[in-house]
Amino acid sequence: MELQQALIQRSNSSCELCGSKDGLQVYEVHSAPEGYESHILVCEACHEQIEDPEKTDPNHWRCLNDSMWSQTPAVQVMAWRMLERLKDEGWPQDLLDMMYLEDEVRTWAKAGISDQDEDSVIHRDSNGTQLENGDTVVLIKDLPVKGSSLVAKRGTAVRRISLVHDNPEHIEGRVDGQQIVILTKFVKKS
Repeated sequence: MELQQALIQRSNSSCELCGSKDGLQVYEVHSAPEGYESHILVCEACHEQIEDPEKTDPNHWRCLNDSMWSQTPAVQVMAWRMLERLKDEGWPQDLLDMMYLEDEVRTWAKAGISDQDEDSVIHRDSNGTQLENGDTVVLIKDLPVKGSSLVAKRGTAVRRISLVHDNPEHIEGRVDGQQIVILTKFVKKS
């Protein structure tokens, strides 16, 4: 019980991720390196969404805009992992770009998600280069856009792409103000 009391004192009796004061419980942040405290205090809503990705409400996690700046490494790690999980939403990628983690803390954060991501889909451009959310790609062929009269011209830069999580051959991007799906074999990373 003294662990929970220490966490309550550290967090000022509130969830260390969203700030809620309801239904607080101790949560262990897995894969902690030796010498790091691996527990944080979370509310029921955060706990449920961490444990069950199907129940994740992206708007709930906008609170990470504040908690990612915590001085507690375990809170930083959990914030980073949740932002990674949500980065297809767009706004989490901006927070990830701003977030600073010490090397050892970043290694800890990545260690916890590598177990979950082993079966993940990898997107590659026409040259075999791995694509990430937020990358800029260039079209290597004129592409007619289905359902419109738009033709996306060869050489067009598509900035801040989004990966289609269940299909390694599809990415999404904005061309001439229109959101379209593009086959990865027709782009190269720039």
